[in-house]
Amino acid sequence: MGGPLGAIIGRFPTTGTGMDGDSQTDGGIIRHNRRCRDLVFLFVFIAFWVAMIVNSSFGFNQGNPLRLNYGLDYKGNICGDRHGNPDIRELEVKYYMNPNQVYQSGTKDSQFSLADAKTICLMECPLPAEDGVNFVCDYPEGDIHLSVDDWIDRDYDYFEFLTPDMRNSSLQLQGPCYPVIFPSVNVFWSCQYIALASNFSMKHWQQMGGVAIDENMLIDKTIHKAINSRSAVLKRYVADIGKSWPVLIVCGWILPLFLSVMWLLMIRYFVAGMTWITVILFNALIISVTMFYYIKAGWIGNDPLTVVIGASDPYVTITGREINHLRAATILMTIIMIIAFLTSLAIARRILIATSVLKVAAKVIGEVQALIIFPILPYFVLAIFYLFWFSATLHLFSSGQVQKNDCNANCCSYDLKLNKVSCDNCCGYSVHYTPHIGIAILFHLFGCYWATQFILACSSTVIAGSVASYYWARGEISPEIPFLPVFASLRRLARYSLGSVALGSLVVSVVEWIRFILDSLRRRLKYVDTTSENFMGRTVSSSSQCCLGCIDWTLRSINRNAYIMIAITGKSFCKASSIATGLIMNNILRIGKVNVIGDVILFLGKLCVSLFCALFAFLMLDTYKYKSAHNKISSPLFPVLVCWALGYIVATLFFAVVEMSIDTIILSFCQDAEEHQGNAQYAPPLLMETLDGGGPGEMQRLTQGP
Repeated sequence: MGGPLGAIIGRFPTTGTGMDGDSQTDGGIIRHNRRCRDLVFLFVFIAFWVAMIVNSSFGFNQGNPLRLNYGLDYKGNICGDRHGNPDIRELEVKYYMNPNQVYQSGTKDSQFSLADAKTICLMECPLPAEDGVNFVCDYPEGDIHLSVDDWIDRDYDYFEFLTPDMRNSSLQLQGPCYPVIFPSVNVFWSCQYIALASNFSMKHWQQMGGVAIDENMLIDKTIHKAINSRSAVLKRYVADIGKSWPVLIVCGWILPLFLSVMWLLMIRYFVAGMTWITVILFNALIISVTMFYYIKAGWIGNDPLTVVIGASDPYVTITGREINHLRAATILMTIIMIIAFLTSLAIARRILIATSVLKVAAKVIGEVQALIIFPILPYFVLAIFYLFWFSATLHLFSSGQVQKNDCNANCCSYDLKLNKVSCDNCCGYSVHYTPHIGIAILFHLFGCYWATQFILACSSTVIAGSVASYYWARGEISPEIPFLPVFASLRRLARYSLGSVALGSLVVSVVEWIRFILDSLRRRLKYVDTTSENFMGRTVSSSSQCCLGCIDWTLRSINRNAYIMIAITGKSFCKASSIATGLIMNNILRIGKVNVIGDVILFLGKLCVSLFCALFAFLMLDTYKYKSAHNKISSPLFPVLVCWALGYIVATLFFAVVEMSIDTIILSFCQDAEEHQGNAQYAPPLLMETLDGGGPGEMQRLTQGP
C-alpha cells in the first residue's frame, strides 16, 4: 500500500521516504512536495461555470416569471403585467369571452384551437346577472371613451354606450361585448366555465336577438383540460417555488442550520443517548409528515387541497393533477413510513455499536473544535449559489417567446381601433419554447447537481485532512499540528486538490444523470406503448435501475474514501481511489463491522433534520397567506420537497464532520495497522477500545485481512 502515511501528515517519521519513493524534508506534519493534481478537470469545472453564467444570463434576458402563473390575452399581454397594453397590472385572471369558441375548440376534428379563442384579463371571474344579462366588454379604446379604471368600476360592461353596429356585432358574438351566460370560477388564474347556464340570462339574451349559445359540457371540459395539462402543471410547480421563497429561506436554510449545529453539539456532549434519540425522533417525524400528506390529500380532516382561488360554489367540485400527485406522494410516504419503522426495529440491537463509533467522532470534535464551525463557510457558499440558481431557474422556465399562433381559424371580431368587424386577427398568442430552451434547462439542473456535489466534496476533503492531522499526532494536539488544522487543510485543498475534487464530483453527477435519463426514457416508452410491456421487459427495466443504483452507491462510497486519501496523500483522484479501495478490500470486515451501523445512524440523523424542515414547511404553507389570493400555491408538494432537499443538503454538510471523522479515523487506523504488522501505533486509546472488541488476535486478523 505504498509508504507510511505518517510521513505525509503526521509525526512519523519526520524524514524518510514518501509513498512514491521521493525524499521527505523536515516539517513533519505536511508533505512539502505536493503538486497540483487533475488540473484538466479543474479547467473543465471553470469552463462549466462560465457556461452556467452564460446559460443563466439567457434566462434573465428572455424570461418573465409572470408567464408561469398567468395566461395571455388576445393581444399577447401577460395578465398582471404592468408593461401591457393597456396597463393590466391589477387584471390577473384570464377570461374566455366567447363561449361558442370554447365549445368549438373542444369538438372532435376541429381546426379551431382554444389558444385562438378571444381572451382578456379581468380582476375576477364574472357571474351571470340575476335579473337580466350582463356583458364583459373588450378593453376600452377607439370610440369607447372610458379609462381602464372606469371600465373596471363598471364590471367591464359598457354595452349601453355601443353604437347600433357594435350592438348588432355583439349579438352575433363578435364583440366588442359578450354576454355572461355561464358562471365561472378562478382555477389557477383562468376562469373555468361551469356548464350550468343561467336560465334567466339565456332567456334574456334570446329575447335581445342574440345567436344560439351551445350549452354542451365541452365548454367546461375544454378549459379544464388546458388548465390541467402537464406543461401548465409544471409551470405552476416552478412558480410555487418563487411564491414560497420565505418558506424556503426559513425551512430550507435557517432551520436546518440551527438543527444541524444542535445535533453536532449533542454528539459532542451527549453522545451516549444520541443514537436512541435519533431513531425515535426519526420515526415520530416521518409519521407526522405522512399525516400532513393525508390531510392535504383529503383523506383525513376537512382541509384538502383545492384548485380554486377565492370563493366558489361548495356543490361544484373541481379536481386537478396537483391533487392526484399529492395522493400519489401520500401513498409513497406511507410505504416509506412502514419500511422505516421496520428498519428501526431491525437496527435496535446494533445501537450500542453506533454509540461506540460516535464516541470516537465526539472525541475528535472535542479536540479539533474548529470542525464544528467550519461547515458554516461552505454553507454560505451554497446559500449564495442557490439564490442565484433559483432565480435563474424561474427565468429559464419562463424564457419562451410570446408569438402569434399560426392558425386556420375562420372567425371575426369587432376591432375598436378600426371601428369595424375584422376577420384578419383571429389567431391568438402563445408562449413558444424552442428545443434549445429545454437543453438549457437540463444543463442548468445538471449544473446545480454538480456544483452541490463539488462544494460538499470540498468540505469533506477539508474535514478529512483535519482529522488525519489529529490521528497521526497520536490523538493529541501537539505543537507540530497547526494551531488551526481545519484552515491548514483548507489551504492544501485550494492549492493542490481542487481538480481531483472536481473529477470526483463529476463522476457521481454523470452517473446520477444517466440514471435520470434512463428512467425518463423508460417512463416515456411505457406511456407510448403499454401493450408490448411483458414480464421480461419489466424485469430488464427493474434490473437496470437496480444495477445503476448499486453503481451510484458504490461510487459515492469510493469517492468519500478517495477524498480522505486526497486530503492525506495529495494524490490524484484515481490514485487516491486506488489506495482507498485497497485499504477497504484488505480490511472489509473491520470497516463493515464498525462503519455500516454508524452510517445508518448518521443517515437517520440527516433525515431527522430534513423531515423536521418538511414538517415546518407544511405548517407555514398551511397559513392563510399561501392559501388565498396572489400567494396561493398550487400544491405544497414542490415547496415541501425543496425544503426537504435543502434541509438534507445542509445536514449533509454539517454531519460530514462526524461522518468523515469516523471514515478518516478508520482508514488511518487500517493503514497504521498495515504499516506496523497489525499493531496500530498512532490510534487514540478510545479508538482502540472501540475497535478491539474481539481481543488482539481478532483485531489483527481483521485488520490484516485474509
